Amino acid sequence: MSRHRRPFSLLAALTALAVPAVAGCSPGGAEARVDLPSDPPADVAGLCAALHKELPGTVAELDRSPALPESDLTAAWGGSAIVLRCGVRKPAKMLDPEQDGIEVNGVGWLVERLDDGGVRFTTGLRLAYTEVLVDKEHATDAGMLVGLSDAIAKTVPEGISSY
Repeated sequence: MSRHRRPFSLLAALTALAVPAVAGCSPGGAEARVDLPSDPPADVAGLCAALHKELPGTVAELDRSPALPESDLTAAWGGSAIVLRCGVRKPAKMLDPEQDGIEVNGVGWLVERLDDGGVRFTTGLRLAYTEVLVDKEHATDAGMLVGLSDAIAKTVPEGISSY
């Protein structure tokens, strides 16, 4: 992943995100069905539990929704419009130096455009990898990463996860 040291630019991020996110959008109060990360180690799960407590109640003007099954490893906003999974494995694309990334409030994010028009953001250089899937409709609001980045910076220390 390319680690450009550039400050968060909403305009640049909006331009980069003008395309892609996650299918199954159901903004409103609907619940989100979320696949749990595959059995993360206890130390990673502990960091995810701390993150879960700090996550914002609103992201991109969408209220928090139930994520099912209920877990400290997952969260959702606007039904399945924005879905977070903490404790995921390191994405293979993170090893590709040509991959695009952005930095928001001190947290680096790998940016992947998905075939369905959505975007997947995955944190890098943290002791627990966190993935945020965003549906096509909300992929143009890069400001959503501000509150999520603040919570991650507060609870998941910098480092390289072995998971």
